[in-house]
Amino acid sequence: MIKDDKRIRLFIGHYGSGKSEVSINYVTKLREQVEGEVALADLDVVNVYFRSREKKDIMKDLGITPIDSSINTTTLDLPAVSAEIMRPLNDKSVNYVIDVGGDNVGGKVVGRFANQFNSNDYDMFYVVNANREKTQTAKEVLQYIDAIEATSKLKVTGLINNTHMLKETTVEDVLKGQYVAREVSKIRNIPIKYISCLESIVDKLPKDLEGDILPMKLYLREEWMM
Repeated sequence: MIKDDKRIRLFIGHYGSGKSEVSINYVTKLREQVEGEVALADLDVVNVYFRSREKKDIMKDLGITPIDSSINTTTLDLPAVSAEIMRPLNDKSVNYVIDVGGDNVGGKVVGRFANQFNSNDYDMFYVVNANREKTQTAKEVLQYIDAIEATSKLKVTGLINNTHMLKETTVEDVLKGQYVAREVSKIRNIPIKYISCLESIVDKLPKDLEGDILPMKLYLREEWMM
């Protein structure tokens, strides 16, 4: 269950893995399961497209506190991070989700305040998209995990299989990613925590897959997009 994860949840991954979409879906379900404040921080200063901050109004309507750039606009690409990100780190009453920028470059932002994290108080989930270039094998995924851990100064505690082809995602895509995630899990002893996939194919998946199913809405893609 999402509510049973550690209080602070960081989402990392290769650039374009879909971690921002996963972060938003995760935090909306977390909001349904817990009392008190739930906050979502967008620390992505790498990718100018499909950032969770673009849906801050939806988050507010759902009762989620959005934290993003210190510059109050979505149309400028400035590497500015609000000092507000620190408050939920220190306020133990807040359930906190952090969408980290892609690759080791994004991890550097977290590395700046890594000393604020207690290992007993955070989970860092690596989002695996085995349809994404450079993360199609366990070896490639492990290289990114190593690089992000080095710059963020934090350890990955769980894997999320988010292998997809957007609206054209099939069961075969999910199973392809599950194979890669399972290999990574065996090599590093990192559990597969979630399998994220479109709501339309949840019932078509095998029932014995490792990890909880995280049904996905495409919050970051407009209706006219593929």
